[in-house]
Amino acid sequence: MAAPVAAVARRLRRPIRRSPAWQGPSRRPASTKPPPELQSSAVRDAFLSFFRDRHGHRLVPSASVRPRGDPSLLFVNAGMNQFKPIFLGTVDPRSEMAGYRRVANSQKCVRAGGRHNDLADVGRDLSHHTFFEMLGNWAFRGEYFKEEACSMAWELLTQVYRIPEDRLWVSYFGGDPKIGLDPDLESRDIWLSLGVPANRVLSFGPQENFWEMGDTGPCGPCTEIHYDLAGGVGAPQLVELWNLVFMQHNREADGSLQPLPHRHVDTGMGLERLVAVLQGRCSTYDTDLFSPLLNAIHQSCGAPPYSGRVGAADKGRIDTAYRVVADHIRTLSVCIADGVSPGMSGAPLVLRQILRRAVRFSTEVLRAPPGFLGSLVPVVVETLGNTYPELQKNSAQITNLVSEDEATFLASLQRGRQIIDRALRRLGPSDLFPAEVAWSLSLSGDLGLPLDLVELMLQEKGVKLDFAGLERLAQEEAQHRAQRTKPEQEQGLHLNIHALGELQRQGVPPTDDSPKYSYSLQPDGGYEFGTCEAQVLRLYAEDGTAVASVGAGQRCGFLLDRTNFYAEQGGQASDRGYLVRVGQQDVLFPVARAQVFGGFVLHEAVAPECLQVGDQVQLHVDKAWRLGCMEKHTATHLLSWALRQTLGPNTEQRGSHLNPERLRFDVATQAPLTPEQLRRIEDTVQEAVGQDEAVYMEEVPLALTAHIPGLRFLDEVYPDPVRVVSVGVPVARALDPASQAALQTSVELCCGTHLLRTGDVGDLVIIGEHQLTKGTTRLLAITGEQAKQAREVGQSLTQEVEAATERLSRGTQDLGEAQRLSKDMGRLTEAVDTAMMPQWQRRELQATLKVLQRRANTAIRKLEMGQAAKKSEELLKRHTKGPLIVDTVPAESLSVLVKVVRQLCTQAPSTSVLLLSPQPVGSVLCACQVAQVREAGEHPTPGSSRSSSLILYLLFLPDKKARAEWRCPRGHLRIGIGQFPFP
Repeated sequence: MAAPVAAVARRLRRPIRRSPAWQGPSRRPASTKPPPELQSSAVRDAFLSFFRDRHGHRLVPSASVRPRGDPSLLFVNAGMNQFKPIFLGTVDPRSEMAGYRRVANSQKCVRAGGRHNDLADVGRDLSHHTFFEMLGNWAFRGEYFKEEACSMAWELLTQVYRIPEDRLWVSYFGGDPKIGLDPDLESRDIWLSLGVPANRVLSFGPQENFWEMGDTGPCGPCTEIHYDLAGGVGAPQLVELWNLVFMQHNREADGSLQPLPHRHVDTGMGLERLVAVLQGRCSTYDTDLFSPLLNAIHQSCGAPPYSGRVGAADKGRIDTAYRVVADHIRTLSVCIADGVSPGMSGAPLVLRQILRRAVRFSTEVLRAPPGFLGSLVPVVVETLGNTYPELQKNSAQITNLVSEDEATFLASLQRGRQIIDRALRRLGPSDLFPAEVAWSLSLSGDLGLPLDLVELMLQEKGVKLDFAGLERLAQEEAQHRAQRTKPEQEQGLHLNIHALGELQRQGVPPTDDSPKYSYSLQPDGGYEFGTCEAQVLRLYAEDGTAVASVGAGQRCGFLLDRTNFYAEQGGQASDRGYLVRVGQQDVLFPVARAQVFGGFVLHEAVAPECLQVGDQVQLHVDKAWRLGCMEKHTATHLLSWALRQTLGPNTEQRGSHLNPERLRFDVATQAPLTPEQLRRIEDTVQEAVGQDEAVYMEEVPLALTAHIPGLRFLDEVYPDPVRVVSVGVPVARALDPASQAALQTSVELCCGTHLLRTGDVGDLVIIGEHQLTKGTTRLLAITGEQAKQAREVGQSLTQEVEAATERLSRGTQDLGEAQRLSKDMGRLTEAVDTAMMPQWQRRELQATLKVLQRRANTAIRKLEMGQAAKKSEELLKRHTKGPLIVDTVPAESLSVLVKVVRQLCTQAPSTSVLLLSPQPVGSVLCACQVAQVREAGEHPTPGSSRSSSLILYLLFLPDKKARAEWRCPRGHLRIGIGQFPFP
């Protein structure tokens, strides 16, 4: 029976993992009756009370779903995330966490984006979620291990939750001969001793029952408890309930496994699945964690009641939509409460996708009214708010943000539907959906639809997308982006001197781009950007030829009489967005770039349909892209001001460039900036941001700007009139010759687009600094949420370095521990070198780690010398005669083995030595050195001896032979390499 059950278990096993365990239960027989139905809150409380009251665990609160100082994660996706420093041995000994021994909690987890991503599966079945709660208990540093962990888990499930024992199955690690790991028979025997029948104890390989934190780091075998949904009727239907991980190894960079200095227990059990079992439900969506939401959805939408159907049985995908909306509003509420808001990159981008997916299902499938998603937030707060009070605290903010983003996307979704439907009407029965149309939707940024959503909408209509065409367009776009990174070359579409001359001869007026400044700050703190209506004056093919019209799929450039797009200039990236023909809102022309040539703004686009000279169009800028540029541009002015405050008023800017991701600033410097200077520059910017001052912008005659005291002029040609940007001081006041206000704040000539208040910058962090040329330093900086995360990463790494310093100061007499400490220094150094963090902090930590690495290496050398001396003495006692010593020696590294050989040869100069040291990973180290010899008549003066040394690395092959690799540092030695018949 074990073989088919194993297949069932593999098929049904869910990816929910990671949480801890504890001690031994009494052996009262468990009830065979179904457990009484418990409310989810009672299930959660029973878990926490069990570990706290019966087994002395400390209850710790859930960490935020926003990872703190861990750039490898988009979201916290497992209960163990917050305890990584303990597992890695990097916890600050002065921190509260350093005192943890046995703890338990219910951790908020999000699995969307990144390595663990369940987003696409949500709604399709009855169990997937993007947000779930992980019940977990942990034992650190050997507080308890396998027997106690298994016993506690069995006691809780069978005696507290009263789950019938005959419905529980367990699996354990069956070993892995490839890496020399034996089966975890200890866990197997523990389960058997607890009364689990042998036919319900299953063995699996490393894919199922060996858990690893990552490519390197702590890992170990795990044992899992499964619940049989079939209840003994027919074949077992197993679903994973609880995973118990036994951290006892460390995966090294070379792939080998080494024992950890301390063993840990890390277990995890999904609350939603446990509640479904205890409430006798076959689906997590049928529990009281979701039923209030499903009822609220039904009441608000008027759709048929939720009935739990899936696949083909779910006509119209009504039940799928119920599940998607219920899951996603929980995720949105929890994430926003923890400080993650929908955005354009990283975790915020994933959250944006989740919100848009929820909006689409609610409107297209459930026919929900506008504002529907926001109305569900109070239901989430009522369900989870008592356990996670941050939901109650931020309820109004969550509702407002969800409602605003919902309204924004609804407009885009409506336009997207019209575009898709219009294209579908033109298709034949077997035609693919045009790549150009899908591409136009995806390129419209904040106002458009992502390609995966377009694909999903087409799947529902039974239409396939032209992926080959999409690949071609993506490659073309990548080529154009690559060309634009080479400023010394003429890139893409442009207006040359002949084209400009022709425009002037024909009397075409320069483009009126003043509408690019038409935006305002709303009472709720958001920015509103108006649209702009214009006429197509000229069209250009990709080769620069003027044409009367362009067709579908054609990359083109066009001039308009007016535009609200910012054309790339002054170091600011151009706007992106789209245009539509007036009266035809269902065809988007995505504008990827705008450039200015002699006053004419040339827009670049890929036309999804025909566009003609004379067409009336309406332009929409990509709001998120524009806001990112505005944020970085205002930050650039503040950075320039901070540099002058720190380095002196004569500090000169040598160039800058910015886009929504980051800003680059080149400054003339006499010497490289010190960490203290970098820190003071950031502090100055932070102060200006914290004051949340108004940013004033006004066009004035160029001649008047000569009277502004201390005004900084760049080596640029300025228009007349020129735009003045002043922080905190009205432009009229800054222009007053008697005013010294411009000396106390940032006042610059600038045609870029800016925020209207400095507080909207959020924060600024300089993440990179290097000498571009002699006398010029290049700074790289980020702002807003990125800056906040960079500070958290810097703080986290600082704590790790402080913990490593403390470990090193305590010293150790164990060579293995010293080597692990040295490896940790190397890992930390690599992390500090590559992390996105404050540059001043990076430089300080790099200096500290350099000193620590030297100290760690010195300690290793001393311990190796001590070990070598001890081992050589033992060998000399065993080998008192003869010119040759051949023996095996336990050695943790080749370095120790070589030191032993050299010490033996020093103490017994006439003896040749060959030593072997078997290694736990299946290899053998070998080192040898021949006796010192003298030529006939040569006097034995120091340094006159000639010796040859041979170092071999022997690796067992499957045929029991050995391959030898060698090097001879001095002299000559002839050796025949044959077969080494080691057992």
